Amino acid sequence: MKQSKIIVAGIGPGNEQDITPAVITALQEADAVVGYKYYFRFVTPHLRPGTECIDTGMKRERVRAEQAFELAGTGKKRCASSVRADAGIYGMTPLVHEMKREREQRRRDSVSLPGISAFQKAASLLGAPIGHDFCVISLSDLMTPWDRIEK
Repeated sequence: MKQSKIIVAGIGPGNEQDITPAVITALQEADAVVGYKYYFRFVTPHLRPGTECIDTGMKRERVRAEQAFELAGTGKKRCASSVRADAGIYGMTPLVHEMKREREQRRRDSVSLPGISAFQKAASLLGAPIGHDFCVISLSDLMTPWDRIEK
């Protein structure tokens, strides 16, 4: 039996063709997928029959991560918490790592699978405007308080 694992998977900018092979493999092996229902339409074709899909609602990243920890704690072989675009860029991965520290579960196995970021996809459609030196700054205060962003 495989060890319980939380897999944070970036599913790309909203086109099934932009989902990476590593993410597709993780989805095919998942016992449960926790995410926002809108994203399920992109991942459902890759899930095994009977895979549990849990909708946590929009803007409920912490609830989504908590659900993933709970599922992994019940012995699920694989537990994927999916997000759109890249899970490591202003996504679920930093939150899962933060929660692992809070819960003192450093031994809990977690993996982050990157996705194609929306800014990369947009750049490819616009003629590669980020082809040279560039910087990306998120000004979203969804998970980071505005006063911290201002600093």
